[in-house]
Amino acid sequence: MTTESQNVDAHEIAKFEALASRWWDKESEFKPLHEINPLRVNYINDATNLKGKKVIDIGCGGGILSEAMAKLGANVKGIDMGEAPLGVARLHLLESKLDIDYERITAEAIAERETEQYDVVTCLEMLEHVPDPSSIVAACAKLVKPGGHVFFSTINRNPKAYLFAVVGAEYVLNMLPKGTHDYAKFIQPAELNNYARNSGLEVENLIGMTYNPLTKIYKLNEKDVSVNYLMRTHKPT
Repeated sequence: MTTESQNVDAHEIAKFEALASRWWDKESEFKPLHEINPLRVNYINDATNLKGKKVIDIGCGGGILSEAMAKLGANVKGIDMGEAPLGVARLHLLESKLDIDYERITAEAIAERETEQYDVVTCLEMLEHVPDPSSIVAACAKLVKPGGHVFFSTINRNPKAYLFAVVGAEYVLNMLPKGTHDYAKFIQPAELNNYARNSGLEVENLIGMTYNPLTKIYKLNEKDVSVNYLMRTHKPT
């Protein structure tokens, strides 16, 4: 397993730092993130009732998910290793008037400091951007309280996912900047399932997130996890 000091890809951090100023522009490269966010937040809230829950958002970026959860009454902390996105996240709090604690720290480091302190842990669209995703999953498992939930989302690794998430999204539809994703870092559900179980988490649900380029509508679909998917897990009491 990679140590926390090594489990950061400087190229990946730089990629999102360069885009940080456009994080809250709903017509920018982050438009897909804004469009899928209601699906993600509702999926999390339906399972956990976020109101009053202590939540940590791993790889929070500019705070899109963190703010949505805070609006539902969660006590949210967001962490990321990109200083520019965190700066944007903190600035946006002046507009949203929400109370969120943002910190530049790795998942592994905060897991050592705040073991079993959170009711809910979210790690969405982040695992495919680090050298050792299993280390992040283990850190998430360490952060959550017994009985609490951990949510992951990432991209499947297969020819269809390459066609849709890389070729389609980055080169044909121009939904994302070219080079956003590295196909070799995509994670199959069975692999993420193993990371979760090896970390002491029990998988409760797996659901796909599909996109129709004609209607431009995203939907959750339990029958199709071939490209983007969400996984809900919990730590046994």
